[in-house]
Amino acid sequence: MGPLVVNEIISQNSNLFLAFVIGIGFGFVLESNGFSSGRRLAGMFYGYDATVLKVFFTAAITGMLGLLFMSLFGWIDLNLIYINPTYLWSAIGGGVIMGAGFIIGGYCPGTSFCAAAIGKLDAMAFIGGIFIGVVIFVEGYPLWDGFYKAKFLGSPLLSSVMGVSRGVFAFLIILAALGMFWVAEWAEKRFAREDYKINQH
Repeated sequence: MGPLVVNEIISQNSNLFLAFVIGIGFGFVLESNGFSSGRRLAGMFYGYDATVLKVFFTAAITGMLGLLFMSLFGWIDLNLIYINPTYLWSAIGGGVIMGAGFIIGGYCPGTSFCAAAIGKLDAMAFIGGIFIGVVIFVEGYPLWDGFYKAKFLGSPLLSSVMGVSRGVFAFLIILAALGMFWVAEWAEKRFAREDYKINQH
């Protein structure tokens, strides 16, 4: 919401209210697509359910094109969007830990709260694990501070690294998404599980 927060358009309070409404909508979409099911999420790793890939790729493309068109019409300033700084080794390490937690627990942080909101005990346990991990990270930070800040790359954009415009990059991402959708459909047929088809809901 940040780039749209100028007093001439919406106030700070309106921004917080819109963020609240968007958050509710996001949770509704997650639940509607079955993201409160640990089996559905784990299915992405085993190949029998690619819903996660399809939904998030679709969301990424929608958001990307929305930002590009809003920028084209002068409704948003892309230069005001905050981009997280890249620390390569901690990003890779965090990705490995996140992926391991995802496949072991069946949830990511966002989907765990979605599932907990409808009363799933495994999701609540998963959230407990998240807070334990946060405490361990904070209390032990001096031990891995060097690793956390290693290989700082600034805040690069893939389009800049590749030397193409944002429009061309968006087109390439769309092509990649179409390819991934095809792979996802193939995987779901190749690794289909009859018991999952019956009990996935």
